[in-house]
Amino acid sequence: MGSSEMGKDSNFTDEERKSEMDIIEKNENSNKKTRRRKRSSIFPRFACMRLDDEVSVVETPSGECSFDVEASQNGHAPPPPPHLVVMVNGLIGSADDWKYAAKQFVKAYSRDVIVHCSDSNCSTLTFDGVDIMGTRLAEEVLSVIKQHPHLQKISFVCHSLGGLVSRYAIAKLYEQGSARRACGEEMECSLNGSTNLCVEEVSKRKIAGLEPMNFITCATPHLGCRGHKQAPAFCGLYTLEKVASSSSWLLGRSGRHLFLKDCDEGKPPLLLRMASDSEDLPFM
Repeated sequence: MGSSEMGKDSNFTDEERKSEMDIIEKNENSNKKTRRRKRSSIFPRFACMRLDDEVSVVETPSGECSFDVEASQNGHAPPPPPHLVVMVNGLIGSADDWKYAAKQFVKAYSRDVIVHCSDSNCSTLTFDGVDIMGTRLAEEVLSVIKQHPHLQKISFVCHSLGGLVSRYAIAKLYEQGSARRACGEEMECSLNGSTNLCVEEVSKRKIAGLEPMNFITCATPHLGCRGHKQAPAFCGLYTLEKVASSSSWLLGRSGRHLFLKDCDEGKPPLLLRMASDSEDLPFM
């Protein structure tokens, strides 16, 4: 009898210990949640930095290696996103370089944007020169817009050499039209200065028929890589910059453009011409 009673007492104490441990764990979890709430109240997240993890992302092939990233509809049919974001890779890059960023973009703005990761200039095609690559990118953008006729706005996000290529493509796609709108009776017309009812010409600048919104570049050598410590890889050492300039031919026409060593038909280097509007293309 004594041993059985002691066994019951020991079992009872084990159950009590388990229940106490469960209570302690619950208290710790609740304390963690309250700490998180306090932190979030002290450091609130901005709306533009919130990611909707519940949004499922779909990749749709758009070319041989390029793809479009947008939010899946999940049985619903919301209005299609009106904003096209074109992501352009840098030297010896590919569309996959932007895959993660494209997904995060769509999660943050699932109802607003569709992201296209460009592949018209990938791998060794990035040696062909800024002008040829820019022309290819312009043609690719036009084909993407044809696939999505609902688009209204366009933005570019570029890395390294892709920023120069995008600037050239934008100049190729640039359109300047005009629209006419009625001025109010009490509004002074900009044409003749009168306060009578009139029609005013309004200039409309578009990129491939879409309203331009943002142009973002990261680590893009807009001034070229020759001198002035433009290339971080050279650590600001003039000797390394000089050696790289003399061996720029290894990067094909792109290398000549980056180191300002191209003088086609007696014209200034391409990047220098892109610093202002030219007769052929409006770079600025």
